[in-house]
Amino acid sequence: MIILEALLIFGLILSSCKTDKKTASGQAISASKQKQEWAIVIHGGAGGMTKENLTPELDKEYRASLVEAISKGKKILAEGGSALDAVEQTIRTMEDNPLFNAGKGAVFTHEGRNELDAAIMDGSNLAAGAVAGVTDIKNPITAARRVMTNSPHVMLAGAGASQFAKEQGLEIVPPSYFYTEKRFNELQEILKKEKNGTVGCCALDKNGNLAAGTSTGGMANKRYNRIGDSPIIGAGTYANNNTCAVSGTGHGEYFIRWTVAHDISALMEYKGLTLREASELVVNDKLVKAGGSGGVVCMDKYGNISMPFNSSGMFRGFATSDGKEGIFIYKDEGIR
Repeated sequence: MIILEALLIFGLILSSCKTDKKTASGQAISASKQKQEWAIVIHGGAGGMTKENLTPELDKEYRASLVEAISKGKKILAEGGSALDAVEQTIRTMEDNPLFNAGKGAVFTHEGRNELDAAIMDGSNLAAGAVAGVTDIKNPITAARRVMTNSPHVMLAGAGASQFAKEQGLEIVPPSYFYTEKRFNELQEILKKEKNGTVGCCALDKNGNLAAGTSTGGMANKRYNRIGDSPIIGAGTYANNNTCAVSGTGHGEYFIRWTVAHDISALMEYKGLTLREASELVVNDKLVKAGGSGGVVCMDKYGNISMPFNSSGMFRGFATSDGKEGIFIYKDEGIR
């Protein structure tokens, strides 16, 4: 069944889109082997957001911020730029936006500081880079890309990652840069709770290359320099031109133990599942049975997109070269 939807977002008219059939979370774009010239999909974290607990003002702010981020990547891809550039620049936009739990908007640890993680992966050659537990790199996603391109390593952490970033000429900021009153007040309210949130992007460029990236401030109130799935290749981030690109958001320990991002790729490669089938199986079956919450945005080599999640909501959006695009937050809206 094909349904065309149009979404009016506070003056921003986003084009309608097609799907093959309704999914558990209603987030698969039509499976087709007719390749898109380019495509992009983003997320800004999954969690308990509902129409009841997100004010109209915040709803509007988040949608506008998602449009701003995806527009950055769209422009790069439409002009023939690489998937890696689109992923990096899109995520930088969200890292600089205090609304998201990445970069400037990172949540606070139990000790009252910000510890940031990020990863990026090139689907054309499986090259990858990541940084973890950094406290003074303004844009961790750029540091992750430099680790990939300018070092023999995949992941650098803590002070070593910061030293590498300085040597690469990246912008270093005082830890106070990441302080936002909203996030600090959240910490005071949830010192005995945990909160998830991440930003991510997957892209397909005109050369047929896939890329994925993820950036996060981790869980609010985390302790002991805890590192989640975002910077771990195969857990929260993965890209392979033969199958798909994936960026995850949610309870990182489950994404690590169930190697969520790579599992989606493996199900496609070894069992012949479509992107929708593989991502739905992992997110809404395997993760649910394990007790893990969250979601993914992912894209196959044809530019088909899937955005399944098992939480109340997930900030997400997509755009493809054939003019289809959309921005969504809640479970009962979006692509069916």
